[in-house]
Amino acid sequence: MIRTILTLIPAILFLYPLCPILLIEAAVGHFNPKAMSSSSLKLVQGVFKIMLFTSGVKLTVLGREKVPEDRSVLYVANHRSYYDILIGYTLVKGECGFISKKEVNKIPFLGLWMKRLHCLFLDRDNPRQGLTTILTGIEQLKNGISMWIFPEGTRTPGDEMLPFKEGSLKLASKSNCPIVPVTFIDTEHILENHFPFIRRTKVTVIFGDPIETADMSREEKKTLAPLCQEIIRKTLEEQSSGSEKE
Repeated sequence: MIRTILTLIPAILFLYPLCPILLIEAAVGHFNPKAMSSSSLKLVQGVFKIMLFTSGVKLTVLGREKVPEDRSVLYVANHRSYYDILIGYTLVKGECGFISKKEVNKIPFLGLWMKRLHCLFLDRDNPRQGLTTILTGIEQLKNGISMWIFPEGTRTPGDEMLPFKEGSLKLASKSNCPIVPVTFIDTEHILENHFPFIRRTKVTVIFGDPIETADMSREEKKTLAPLCQEIIRKTLEEQSSGSEKE
């Protein structure tokens, strides 16, 4: 319980008592939008790192050096926990927005912060709005802003994954940006497996080799969803077999 309270404190302070920072950020953004995006990202990353520390998350990161630094990428990951977002944001290179469900945008101040970080909100019940969201994400990728998606569409704790939704991979196929597969391992043990209590947990995040989409044929691009899912599935299996040997 103490760990849970300690983790909630920086989150609550960030969303409410520190919300005037949004006004300062807005003033900066009026003259220099890029500076506002950069400072917002650093602030959010700092808060998330504090939350990971108070949560007792011991993080092992493999393959992050593979992520290109000179262009935008589409991060494609499995989704086990709310903590995937906190961890993911501390590991991105450069500006990056997450695609989230529309309900998150209704949380006071959180939606504002997410918009500052180029996040987009997807209405899964409205195909037309969903297409608009994807098109906006494609433009952001073309403008050098990376995007992060969880193609399962929801959290699925454990090794089993739901089928990756093909529509979200159009972000890469239409922008011709590289795809970076990301595998989260054991994040569900932080919170979801014993909600509402937070437990000290060893977590591993593995970045795979970038998948270049620019030279792919139209037919090859249609297989991106199962290709990414298979890469992540194999990574999970390899890590599981490695743990058993130990």
